[in-house]
Amino acid sequence: MIQIQAALFWAYAIGATFALSAGRQLQVWERINAGEGPRTRSRAANPYLALTALFAAVLLVPTGLFLLWQNPAWATMHVADGHDGVWAGFVLFYAGGIPVAAVLGFLVAQGLVLVGAGYWAYLQCVGGYFLLFGTLVHGWDGRGYERFFSAGAGDFTGWRQDSVVNHVLDFLTSGTFLALLVFGAAVIGTMLLTEIGWLMEGWSLPGADEDRKVHRFLAIAVAAAGVYGLPFAGALVASVLVRLLGGWIGLPLFAVIAGLTLLARRSPVRWLYGLVGVPGRHWRADLDPVLEGEGQETRGRETRVTSDRSA
Repeated sequence: MIQIQAALFWAYAIGATFALSAGRQLQVWERINAGEGPRTRSRAANPYLALTALFAAVLLVPTGLFLLWQNPAWATMHVADGHDGVWAGFVLFYAGGIPVAAVLGFLVAQGLVLVGAGYWAYLQCVGGYFLLFGTLVHGWDGRGYERFFSAGAGDFTGWRQDSVVNHVLDFLTSGTFLALLVFGAAVIGTMLLTEIGWLMEGWSLPGADEDRKVHRFLAIAVAAAGVYGLPFAGALVASVLVRLLGGWIGLPLFAVIAGLTLLARRSPVRWLYGLVGVPGRHWRADLDPVLEGEGQETRGRETRVTSDRSA
């Protein structure tokens, strides 16, 4: 449901955020299935991955294709003026690329969570959303927000001839914005409910709630600010630096600022990440006694069966 140039970034970020939200469940799932056969170890057997792919295929792709058909100029950020300007292969790439990007984001973040690098999984979310907001705010030519708030090709062409406020008001009264409201309620609402639900599910696992340092509602607010607010602020800062200093100076300067903000060992972002109670290391639920008991019982059954066959 977003413009095509930013859609793959959004799909990747959603997949990574889904995996991070279900990080504790994924670690438990990996341990429970560690001794099982190849069938239960297949990617398709992972319910969280399957639901992520289903979300992308059922919600992201159809809404995006609808907007591409309804308003191809807006959906392509005014690269195309109408349907004749949209290459058919571009549509195919969009329809197939969205689920692939969501699954890729999920698998990368899941892999990092499973090796105890949960914070780096979080950085996958930040990176994906930063590229999404950066495309919408700045774009490739500094006119990203102009392309977003221009409902039609004529609005974008005549952007400099009217005030920004009038253009925004025209966009808010357009059919494209109405479609975004309807689809956004379904897509973003489902996305947020899924992420919050998986966070709550993870906190309910044995021993998991001890890692959460604040109340659940505050933890959800901190998580939302870290996943959505921080990348949006970063996109705004990067756009301002590029406009003031140019790309050759602005982008390296922003990279230094982002590195100090995100990668320093005592950064406030790392501290806030620790408050939420999502995996920051190789977290393990208190399932060892249960798993060991099941293993002994299974080995006992195997021994009895072997003894019976020998007899």
